[in-house]
Amino acid sequence: MWNRQDLISKAEKLKPELKHMTVRPVFRDGVRTLESETSIVLDFGNHYVGYFSFSASTEGSHQDAPALLRINFCESERELDEENDDYNGWISKSWIQEELIHVDDFSALVHLNRRYAFRYVKIEAISLSSKYNIVIEDAYADTVTSADDNSVEVFGNNDLERELDKVSIRTLRNCMQEVFEDGPKRDRRLWMGDLRLQALSNYATFKDFNLVKRCLYLFAGCADDEGRIPACLFISPNIVGDDTYMFDYSLFFIATLRDYMQYSGDEESVRELLPAAIRQWELSKERFNGEDLIPDSDEIGWCFLDWNLDLNKQAGAQFVYIYSLKALKEIFIQLNELERLPELEEEIEAKTNAARKFLWDENKGLFVSGADRQISYATQSWAILADVLNGPQDYFELMNRLSKHGDTCPMITPYMNHVYVEALISAGMKEEAYIHMCYYWGGMVREGADTFYELYDPNDPNQSPYGSCTVNSYCHAWSCTPTYFLRIRHLTNGE
Repeated sequence: MWNRQDLISKAEKLKPELKHMTVRPVFRDGVRTLESETSIVLDFGNHYVGYFSFSASTEGSHQDAPALLRINFCESERELDEENDDYNGWISKSWIQEELIHVDDFSALVHLNRRYAFRYVKIEAISLSSKYNIVIEDAYADTVTSADDNSVEVFGNNDLERELDKVSIRTLRNCMQEVFEDGPKRDRRLWMGDLRLQALSNYATFKDFNLVKRCLYLFAGCADDEGRIPACLFISPNIVGDDTYMFDYSLFFIATLRDYMQYSGDEESVRELLPAAIRQWELSKERFNGEDLIPDSDEIGWCFLDWNLDLNKQAGAQFVYIYSLKALKEIFIQLNELERLPELEEEIEAKTNAARKFLWDENKGLFVSGADRQISYATQSWAILADVLNGPQDYFELMNRLSKHGDTCPMITPYMNHVYVEALISAGMKEEAYIHMCYYWGGMVREGADTFYELYDPNDPNQSPYGSCTVNSYCHAWSCTPTYFLRIRHLTNGE
């Protein structure tokens, strides 16, 4: 077992210094005066992460009673109209960005200590004395990020491409804090699935290799006693791994390490982290049955793939395993670590043959998953990325059959839509990939998004997996990849 505490210590030495910037809002409708039971909205003009302060005075008679204020921080304009008291979702209401404060004396600056993610700030006077009103004199945010804003210029060959790139960069930037957070509003922690995609976009833009390295060291350092890497890490008040373990997220440590090696050239760190990557292979292998097929499971959260409770995960998990082992093979070859290469190649072949034998529906010409032989976008996309057939022509035909199939389990998140676009590119369908990128992420742009969302359904923008979009994250790491597609995959103008 590798020295976990040593890896965490090395990660802490890579902790970035946060960059601060003061930004001020405009007052919508020019209103600065608050009477009892009225509100004002401040628009900061873009999405920011940081700390809010304001100064105010009173008009009328002396302030003879405290002011009771409710302050709401909203990432999107739709949140301004949410009735937070009505929230009845299944995750904690404490994620709602709301402060209820008493102000006894407006002669001093009012400073809120908690960090928020927002574009809009709504200040509501719940109750004042009839003797006075409040006049907001000044308001500002001390914003924070570890990204270097001066290192990236917006890229694109037309207005939509430039907007997609700009919003992607803003999304990534605001998630770059002491680690790559999944969302600065919620959950504000380090998730492996998000990290893999954030790192790809980072290589295309900010090129902060140390932040990726820090996150990889933290994940390996927070492995459990068996060496399992958790799905996510908590960063505050102490660095600790969650007790959630997902089949695909643990394996993505391998792919993320491979990508880091390719883009950074830092073979020394990859060699140090290689035992953790190998251990994810060994532990994942234990889930397979005697026919080299991963059994289906009803356990919620055993494998993620997408935020769709109807999605069967069996086939997708098999393909993620093959994909990850091929990434490990690349690491072995690059580092000249060849002792276990034959074993690895034998494992890849066995699991690929099992997928072809048990998961391929000859009549439909598509891969199926689970006892009900479900057809899904997730299954076909991961089959292509795992390269389990015979190259682009097979995948081109598979994707065409998928597009005509009537009963297909859909995609829910930008996370899965990223995988789908990658699969289209691998199938030689760059025009279709470009069209889908512009349709899906472009839909958020057309809605006025400053940052890309955690979840987006073009047919139902208010959808939420939590029972209410009040707690949806409108700046979420796994949605930041159009900049990667534009810059590294050259997905521009349909080329």
